[in-house]
Amino acid sequence: MRQQQDLEYADEPKKRGRHRSLEAKTAILKATLQLLERESLRKVTADAIARRAGVSKATIYKWWPNKSMVALDAYLAGMTERVAMPNTGSAKEDFTQQLKSLTAFYTSTLGRLFCQFIAEGQSDAAFLASFRERFLYARRDAAKIMWRRGVDRGEIRSAVDGDIVLDMIYGPIIFRLLAGHGSLNDSESEAIVEAVFIGLRRLDYQRPAKKKTTRRLVKRRKAHL
Repeated sequence: MRQQQDLEYADEPKKRGRHRSLEAKTAILKATLQLLERESLRKVTADAIARRAGVSKATIYKWWPNKSMVALDAYLAGMTERVAMPNTGSAKEDFTQQLKSLTAFYTSTLGRLFCQFIAEGQSDAAFLASFRERFLYARRDAAKIMWRRGVDRGEIRSAVDGDIVLDMIYGPIIFRLLAGHGSLNDSESEAIVEAVFIGLRRLDYQRPAKKKTTRRLVKRRKAHL
């Protein structure tokens, strides 16, 4: 019994250490997000992040090789909270809703950091590779689930490659974000998805009718009485 208690007590510092590490990581990401919503990526420094998070700079470098990678993880955390990945029963509606929330994010102060990441990657090949791996590919894999559901339901023609579908849907808003030649709003999101689905939609597909609610059925029965 004594030995078991000794083992339990021996584990406590490790548990507290892991808890402190998690708290420190959370504080660093939160501090980075707050700074990035006020300053550009180039102006935000590791020293500023450390001061705001209440940690040492060495603590930051314990988990990240540089402040750009900290910024990328903070950006991903912020995007995950704000961008929806819906499942409405319709691939077209899923992509429309998702593109609207994505557009709203990209036009926010934090979302516009996307352009700065692309710019940073032009002079830092390692960062650009990490950006693709941790951001681009992960987001595309999540979006491809919506495409696959549409194919499985018979809504989308399976002959069209999924990667091309994603490029057609998301490419226009990325191009507008980088070039700034066109607007980014809900109506544009709807128009983009509508244009893409003209070519994607199977001509013989019919969306299942929505089930009538009990309340409507009761009203109709009363009308017949």
